Amino acid sequence: MARKIRDIMTGSPTSVSPELDIVTVARAMRDEDIGAVLVAEGDEMQGLVTDRDLVVRGLAAGDDPRQVKIGGLASRATATIGPDDTTDKAAQLMRERSVRRLPVVEDGRPVGIVSIGDLAVEKDSESALADISAARPNT
Repeated sequence: MARKIRDIMTGSPTSVSPELDIVTVARAMRDEDIGAVLVAEGDEMQGLVTDRDLVVRGLAAGDDPRQVKIGGLASRATATIGPDDTTDKAAQLMRERSVRRLPVVEDGRPVGIVSIGDLAVEKDSESALADISAARPNT
């Protein structure tokens, strides 16, 4: 039987205002040792930004990173999942939408993030992705 998302998700996701600059967000990601943040205005989630987005969409553009607002880099959340949904549903959504992370939403509010690495550890613990995802950070 497939497990529930709440059993494998990263809870208490970090949310940032779309008005923050990418340097501030990059430092928050470094300090919290995370690779993605939700972009929200109040309780309304606008999207998700990954460390890769900071580099590819932010720094590589050549603009002053202290002037670039994170809201402009955010990927719109094309799909979300609930904490009581199954890991099978998450895998299906990730496959269909070609995404590596899904915001977990309960009663309209973000409560977590589930990643492809979380699913790999749960569903295929012998895979290389599971090994990498389960390893301690090398910071």
